[in-house]
Amino acid sequence: MQSKSRFSLKAKSIIAAALVAGGMAGISTPAVAQQSKFITVGTGGIVGVYYPLGGAICRFVNAGRKDHGLRCTVESTGGSVFNINSVMSGDMDIGFAQSDTQYYALTGAGAFKDKPQPKLRALFSVYPELVTLVTRQDANIKTFSDIKGKRINIGDPGSGTRATTELVMGAMGIKKEDLKFAGELKFVEMAPALCDNKIDAFTFVAGHPNAIFQEAASSCATSIASITGPGVDKLVKDNPFYAKANIPGKMYKGTDNPQPTFGVLATIVASADLPEQTAYIITKAVFDNLEDFKKLHPAIANITKEQMLAGNTVPFHPGAMKYFKEKGLMK
Repeated sequence: MQSKSRFSLKAKSIIAAALVAGGMAGISTPAVAQQSKFITVGTGGIVGVYYPLGGAICRFVNAGRKDHGLRCTVESTGGSVFNINSVMSGDMDIGFAQSDTQYYALTGAGAFKDKPQPKLRALFSVYPELVTLVTRQDANIKTFSDIKGKRINIGDPGSGTRATTELVMGAMGIKKEDLKFAGELKFVEMAPALCDNKIDAFTFVAGHPNAIFQEAASSCATSIASITGPGVDKLVKDNPFYAKANIPGKMYKGTDNPQPTFGVLATIVASADLPEQTAYIITKAVFDNLEDFKKLHPAIANITKEQMLAGNTVPFHPGAMKYFKEKGLMK
């Protein structure tokens, strides 16, 4: 995916923030407007979990804008890889990213091969995301290894889903050439394409329950396939940011039994160049409003402050650490 220009992202951010966060009051006071700093949050597709959670983060930040001068707006993006690239280039201030994508960015591996990002920093983690393979029941795909010879959407370029799917394929010895079709559809296009018989299955790394899976299950006969085997065992063993998990049975129509898979954590990242006070304000806004934050989606309903410090694979930003130490969450 091609990167959006700094101008387009920042310009839209300023306009959106002025309308949403400030309203006419923000426009009518030039002195305040000049002192304001606009920050942008990179999320994901509008039907995923990242986007509404990003909106909540901005709402919490904007509630205190009279005190700190920050105005926050949300960008819908291609996902983890795009967000990290945008954060590191300065096009965005913070972004959502899978914990494995964090690691690969820091070390210059995976989607960031030979392009390490040593200044990538974490603010906090949010919730578990599971690697999920959704298939039409008539496609006869029971496990991930069954995708050979099938039409599979492997993920939007620039997304964490795409990066993780390619890693799983590699671990299982499956090449793109082994697929009848390797799709690159955006998140909002996946369920319609599946039910219109344009693809046989799609992968998605996401929290559960998820609107995309619910849309597919309610529109045609679908099921969730298992993702297991020696290749997955080795991935989990070799990489501490992966963990095995089950997608609960009966969560989606057509999938009665729990389906084994593995997953990562959704995290919030920033550049080390983000001012310490900005990172502090964002972290404080979320943690001080955690009970309201948890009501936004079932995937985060049971998270705790302690859990939100776990699973990150890059160093914490000093601004986040300042807040954690103030609250006794970190020594």
